[in-house]
Amino acid sequence: MKIENITKTFDGKVVLKNLNMEIPEGCITCIMAPSGAGKTTLLRILMGLEDADSGIVTGLAGKRISAVFQEERLCEQMTAVENILLVTPSLAVQTIRQELGKLGLGADDGQPVSELSGGMRRRVSILRALLAPYDVVFLDEPFKGFDYELKVQVMAYVRERTTGKTVIVVTHDIQEAFALDAGIIELRCE
Repeated sequence: MKIENITKTFDGKVVLKNLNMEIPEGCITCIMAPSGAGKTTLLRILMGLEDADSGIVTGLAGKRISAVFQEERLCEQMTAVENILLVTPSLAVQTIRQELGKLGLGADDGQPVSELSGGMRRRVSILRALLAPYDVVFLDEPFKGFDYELKVQVMAYVRERTTGKTVIVVTHDIQEAFALDAGIIELRCE
């Protein structure tokens, strides 16, 4: 995936200016930069949710995309299993329940996700993204709010589940990049 001379402004404020980078396929890459440096904007451009003011992105045409956003995007009155089935309707419910268990979420008992804790909701979002059919998965600060043990568990699951896949993770935490055995790209604009 190649990003060439991407520029994006919002209300006259330059968020990305002449950004150039290459992201390798088939591995985990962490994009790191201080808050407000345009990491989420870059992901939104790569996912086709925002248009760049100028520049081009190549290498994503025809690719299936999955994502975990900073904010939860779950259907509140649906259960964890039902939320996952929205993106993977052919997946067996038993398989989903097994994967939920790997993330410490236990059996789906008909409880809507609106009644789950923030950390549980976050794990449902991660699992939904990783169980969807995808070629590239974008994870925007996916481990925020987890305590140390849970973060280690979820990162190990992500690493195992995405072997050989193209994964782009936005994080502020260099330790997360190390734990994911990820390549690191510091977001730098002209």
